[in-house]
Amino acid sequence: MKKLTLEQSRKMIEAAKIEAQSNGWPVVIAIVDDGGHLVCLDRMDGAQFGSIEIAIAKAKSAIAFKRPTKEWEKRIVDGRLGILSLPGMIPVEGGLPIVADGDMIGAIGVSGVTSIQDGQIAAAGIAA
Repeated sequence: MKKLTLEQSRKMIEAAKIEAQSNGWPVVIAIVDDGGHLVCLDRMDGAQFGSIEIAIAKAKSAIAFKRPTKEWEKRIVDGRLGILSLPGMIPVEGGLPIVADGDMIGAIGVSGVTSIQDGQIAAAGIAA
């Protein structure tokens, strides 16, 4: 099984930052490993400090439940409110699992702008 490296994490954060900067969006970007432990974090200039914990929580939720956090948001919109009681579940777009060779090796979480914009930035990081 592959492991997430600090170098890979930094590359994803840089790609995500480029996406955020190109749109003028100050955000916090967090990368966690497959156990939900923080590997790397970047708080862009002007990003609200409240987004630090949110970005980490989105990344942890994405790896803990092995799905994008947007999936939970969709389920709530569909009326499945019982999922709100799941510990560690974040029902807001912006958290994505990192997959390598079919294995989930970590996750990225972004917070600071709208959830759709956070998701766009996270996707740019994953694409790296």
